[in-house]
Amino acid sequence: MYHKSVLLIESINMLAIRTGGIYVDATYGGGGHTLEILKRLQRGKVIAFDQDENALTNSVNDPRLILVHNNFMYLKNFLKLHRCLPVDGIIADLGVSSHQIDCPERGFSTRLEGPLDMRMDRRKTLTAADILNQYTEEQLVALFRESGEIHNAPTLVTKIVSMRKESPFRMTSQLADLAHSCAVKGKENQYLAQVFQALRMEVNHELESLREFLSQTAEALKPGGRLVVISYHSLEDRMVKNFIRSGNLNGTIHKDFYGNVICPWKTLTRKAIVPDDAEIMDNKRARSAKMRAAEKI
Repeated sequence: MYHKSVLLIESINMLAIRTGGIYVDATYGGGGHTLEILKRLQRGKVIAFDQDENALTNSVNDPRLILVHNNFMYLKNFLKLHRCLPVDGIIADLGVSSHQIDCPERGFSTRLEGPLDMRMDRRKTLTAADILNQYTEEQLVALFRESGEIHNAPTLVTKIVSMRKESPFRMTSQLADLAHSCAVKGKENQYLAQVFQALRMEVNHELESLREFLSQTAEALKPGGRLVVISYHSLEDRMVKNFIRSGNLNGTIHKDFYGNVICPWKTLTRKAIVPDDAEIMDNKRARSAKMRAAEKI
């Protein structure tokens, strides 16, 4: 299987599919969410986005599907191009797919030997190796401290800078071995995951893309349309939570003259929805997932 969708039924139910509606699957991947939406449509349509060319091989032969080979940060541009504005619902399942992790040559895995690549869109040029070999010490510390939430980032970076002087980073095993030596005993796997995740997010500008995407969703949706986002990183979840709560990316609550909050969203998930124990047992990659949803007022 290319990718096992997390919180699949819960997220599709949250979209409240209208049989003639137009829906966006912002992260097509293995096509799991798109297929579930199509099952519930009659004359409707799905516009799906994915920047990874490998995902295009999962395209289903269905005239109701338009598959866009690009980043979801260009949401409005492509919806305008295909004359699909406004839409009835938008779903995004963030992070990396199982297929990407399980392909050693992509460089996403902490376990499988491969080049330090980590590009989701291989039309881009910046790789994880470039970051490790070229970023300044200060840039690397900020990256691992902020995106990786790594408390001993300076220690990690000192070792990276020392190692790259002797031999440039090329393979995942070089980074994994070095990071392993910096981890707290018993928490090596978690530490490696944080290090690799921080690099992946930098290579693919994931936080910047998410900001661009979110900022377009309210305008792209019809009144009553729904936004559903599944995230796997605390920074992403916090951004989504604050955006839904406030209607803006900095999370600042604005009120009108009468004290009413000015926000285009009605929150549908007061607390994030997470996978149950059975789903986590079946798919360990689901354990950090958090789903939030809102309806456009």
